[in-house]
Amino acid sequence: MISPAAVAHRICPFCEASCGLELDVEEGRVIRIRGDQNDVFSKGFLCPKAIGLKDLHEDPDRLRTPLIKRDGRFMEASWEEAYAEIARRLPPVIAAGGPDSVATVLGNPTSHKMSLMLYFPRLAKALGTRNMFSASSVDQVPKMLSVGLMFGSWLSVPVPDIERCDFLLILGANPMVSNGSLWTVPDFRGKAKALRARGGKMVVVDPRRTETAAVADAHHFIRPGADVFFLLGMVQALFDEGLVRPGRLLEHCNGLDALAAAVRITRPNAWRALRHRRRHHPQPGPHARDHATRRALWPHRHLHPAVRHPCAPG
Repeated sequence: MISPAAVAHRICPFCEASCGLELDVEEGRVIRIRGDQNDVFSKGFLCPKAIGLKDLHEDPDRLRTPLIKRDGRFMEASWEEAYAEIARRLPPVIAAGGPDSVATVLGNPTSHKMSLMLYFPRLAKALGTRNMFSASSVDQVPKMLSVGLMFGSWLSVPVPDIERCDFLLILGANPMVSNGSLWTVPDFRGKAKALRARGGKMVVVDPRRTETAAVADAHHFIRPGADVFFLLGMVQALFDEGLVRPGRLLEHCNGLDALAAAVRITRPNAWRALRHRRRHHPQPGPHARDHATRRALWPHRHLHPAVRHPCAPG
């Protein structure tokens, strides 16, 4: 009699969507991967990356030991040999060039593994270098800076509530491909369909006809780098039309009057001079009214408006 495979439940380590996985494991080997229907976030959804986890885990080219370059070629080595090589070569580099002569590079899954999250900061502190690069430094540090300035902590990233909103404005992001990345929204395609099924509306502002733009109710092209002027126009419209009504949130707001005064310095005609020369360039007024009068989300972006690369996929 063939014994049934054991079932293990895990979280996909590839991105912030954190989809639930259900694994069939037999004699220490993964037999099958499928979505966990009982996961409260992903509800059984999986993207191709998760489906390929078994192949990645068993890939013959996967590194299973440290490698040391000898005579121009990387050779397999033991952990003891690897640590000895680091101890031999790293201290002289730091002694000669200082801590900033060393740089670190982290891959995205580092943020999804408890051990690496706990121990890498210790390594970085011991090195003392300011040159630290990662997936975050490529595409999301400006977002962390903006939320830190607004909410007090660089980890206080707001998560748009797509499951209950009626109007979703997306600027320069492509969640049909990225699943929202920092948004943490497994199965964006299904959630977007549900939004429209309940009478909601999704609008994309992007210089490129992305996969998300293709399924949106409206897509407006914009000159790369001009998002800040579009958002400025939206804020102006909110104040000009008396749509700023913080209510009970007023006690948590600082500088609202200063913001109103600042946006009046530049009138809509100023940002129109910077617009992309296309018919469908977005007008800020209607979108500002939708945000103020409907159950709407503040614009979803992968990065801060002023620095977002126009062709980044997130």
